[in-house]
Parts: sequence; C-alpha cells; structure tokens
Amino acid sequence: MHRFANPARFLGIAKPLTPLLLWAGLVLAIGACAWGLTMVPAERLQGHSVKIIFVHVPAAWLGMAGWTGIAIASIIQLVWRHPLAGVSARAIAVPGAMFAALCLITGSIWGRPTWGVWWVWDGRLTSMLVLFFLYLGYIALANASSEKGSVSRTAAVFGIIGAVNIPIINRSVVWWESQHQKASITLSGSTIDTTYLWPLFASALGFSLLFGAITLMRMRAQLAEIRIEARMRRLAED
Repeated sequence: MHRFANPARFLGIAKPLTPLLLWAGLVLAIGACAWGLTMVPAERLQGHSVKIIFVHVPAAWLGMAGWTGIAIASIIQLVWRHPLAGVSARAIAVPGAMFAALCLITGSIWGRPTWGVWWVWDGRLTSMLVLFFLYLGYIALANASSEKGSVSRTAAVFGIIGAVNIPIINRSVVWWESQHQKASITLSGSTIDTTYLWPLFASALGFSLLFGAITLMRMRAQLAEIRIEARMRRLAED
C-alpha cells in the first residue's frame, strides 16, 4: 500500500492511466447505452421506459461504491496515515455525489410512468437521498479543511460514520415494505434477462471507468495545488 505513498510515483502511473480510463469509459458507456436503447426490445409491462436502467443502475452502484471508497480511504488515513488517503477520499466525493444525483434523477424519471408519481418516500429512495446529502456534507467539511490537498480528521470520521447508510440502501427493499422492486442482481444470480443484462454490465463498466478517470484527474489537480502552495510558501520565506 505504501509503495504509492510517494506522490511522484503515483503521478507517474496516474498521468497515462487517466486518458486511458476516460476514453475507454466514454466508448463503453456511450456504446452500451446506444446498444440498450436501439437493440434491446421493450419490456412487456414497462415498455421502453425500462431502458433507463442502463444509466440508473450503474449510477446507483457507483453512488454507493463512491462512499465505500471514501470510508476505506478515511480508515487508511486515520490508522496508517497514508499520505494520499485523504487526497483520494476528497477526489472521490464529487463524482460520487454526481452519480448519486444521477441515480435520483433517473429514478424519478423512471418512476413517473411506472408509479404515476415523481417521488415516493420509499425506503430505497429516501436512503439514497440521504446518501446524496451525506456527500454534500462531506464535500463541505473537506473544503473547510486547512489542508487543501487532504481532509481533516473530522471529515475522515464523518466518511466512516456515513458508511452505515450503505447497507441500509442495499437492504432497504428487504427490511421494509417497498414500492421499489427487490434486488434483481445478487450473489446467487440474476433475474434479469440476458438481453438486458449484457448491455447493463457494459454500461456499468463504462461508467466505472469514467468514475476512475474523474477521480484520478481530481487527485492530480489536488497534488498540483499542494505543490504550488508549497512553492509559494518557500518563495514567501526567502
């Protein structure tokens, strides 16, 4: 883990990897969505509206995965004091919030023709909304930190505590009476037809690569900011 603690070593890997993830993610995400929209047949009950699944489901997965990444990075920051842990947690927060918001927006669009309303205070929807607000709170705490390239211990603790919401989102459709459908993909298998499943997995992979590219870009920008601030400090002392 500490092999990449050196920012120079990390940047040597991140610089060529960023455009690779970005372009591969764009091609996969756009291609998968086009595949789903043009080649996948309409669903028997929901018609063409179900095709929003190719954006909604990856957005939901990445919204939850983003906070999981923040929690892991926060633990590493507090326990092992890894120099890049706080930087990575701060970098993950904005794309994580973007995908959580995209999940809520596409869910509302999907819910309107399916449920007849834009929003219901369902367990899954409400806990996902809570996740979005947690992201906003974390971003505010991180930006308030005096360490521009990292996050404060308060933000790190908040990142760990907020992870309690992830299993709540995941299990909400099991624990409570839910208007949201039960999980269609679990460790034991999938109830989704393969006609939908393959473009869904391709879309999820594409959006995941985009998430990784955005995170690396933000980490590189933060490290550059740290360098500039350190240089300005040295010049001011001379």
